[in-house]
Amino acid sequence: MSFQAYLDNIQTKTGKSPEDFFMLAEKKGFVKNKALLPGIKAGQVVDWLKKDFQLGHGHAMAIYALFKGMKK
Repeated sequence: MSFQAYLDNIQTKTGKSPEDFFMLAEKKGFVKNKALLPGIKAGQVVDWLKKDFQLGHGHAMAIYALFKGMKK
């Protein structure tokens, strides 16, 4: 599955766009100016996404990768 397919599936499941996840992550203190803050670990982000959005591990990691700057 391509990175974009992961993002599309996440939006279908949650109703949230990548932009929405950036805004939510900023409120959680994970992201600022669309960049992952220093010291934020993948596990913190993955646990949040699994708990609050019922995402699987692979889909949560796609959002983490997005926060780290992955675009494709």
